[in-house]
Amino acid sequence: MIFVLFAILTTYIVSIFLLIYGFFKVKKYQKTDLKPQTSFTIIIPFRNEKENLPNLLNSISNLNYPTDLFEVILVDDSSIEKFQLSIVNYQLSIIDNIRVSNSPKKDAITTAIQHVKTDWVITTDADCIVPENWLLTFDNFIQENKIAMVAGAVSYECENSFLDHFQQLDLTSLQGATIGSFGLNKGFMCNGANFAYKKTLFQSLNGFDGNDKIASGDDVFLLQKAIEMFPDEVHYLKAHEAIVLTKPAENWKSLFHQRVRWAAKTSSYKSMFGKFLGIIVFFGNLSLVIAFFLFIFGIMGYPFLVLSAFLKFAVDFVLLSITNKFLTKTRIKSLLLSSLFYPFFSSAVALYSLFGSYEWKDRRFRS
Repeated sequence: MIFVLFAILTTYIVSIFLLIYGFFKVKKYQKTDLKPQTSFTIIIPFRNEKENLPNLLNSISNLNYPTDLFEVILVDDSSIEKFQLSIVNYQLSIIDNIRVSNSPKKDAITTAIQHVKTDWVITTDADCIVPENWLLTFDNFIQENKIAMVAGAVSYECENSFLDHFQQLDLTSLQGATIGSFGLNKGFMCNGANFAYKKTLFQSLNGFDGNDKIASGDDVFLLQKAIEMFPDEVHYLKAHEAIVLTKPAENWKSLFHQRVRWAAKTSSYKSMFGKFLGIIVFFGNLSLVIAFFLFIFGIMGYPFLVLSAFLKFAVDFVLLSITNKFLTKTRIKSLLLSSLFYPFFSSAVALYSLFGSYEWKDRRFRS
């Protein structure tokens, strides 16, 4: 048993070191003040977000980008209380979602695409805030590179609580893995809260055909299809000025269901690297949980448990530190407590995602 756990841990450590290497391979990008040329349509699917949407729309009003080069389409996915459009300094429209699949968000984007007149689409979520140079940074990056799809970074706007600190570290690990995989030319993950692509690319990929039975994944499945067909035209934008801020989950139940929703997609990945990494991360965390209970029941001595926990903590700390420095430029909080709790939380999420269901926007979905 100890040999098996050690083999899993070794594979995990090697995998994380590869992601660290990949992270540094992706160069930081700084906008070069090129004259804006790219036309964008910002697509924002929403459901019952009347408290969050004004903040997002206000941040869009503050964008440092010509208003004639972008427009915003809000897609209402059967909100109980209808959102009233406010007066803004850019073109803004609201349409109703046309449901045709098991995925409300994919349907919302597909519905909006029919109304897009610009060359590029960029998606974000209703509970986000975009930085003032968001579109300008994307535009400069697009002008300087021959690309058709760009993934950007997402971070949390946190309060001073353990729940928020835990979520920030969890998201930081996901962002680190995302950037690292792009650096290894094995990109398989992104976040729909900061994701841009050409309208013509979406059409050439036949949109979400093939994975519309899965409720989530409007981002990763489209990314993986694009990388499979046009690997050289899919890039990651590692730019601090393009990081979108979003809200953390309000309680542990919401967080658990959100992470189950994210985990449920893994088995349907086209990317073999993504599947492999998901399995290794799962077993890496599960091995620590098993070692802990073996120690509790007196089957295993504490030296192996302590050594395993230390080695995993050390390699995780390196990836978390470099990613956190890029995302927030602030120190990591609640690291030790989060690291001790995370293997149990992550293992529970992964196991539950195989058999359970989850809630999303007041709806229940099967994993």
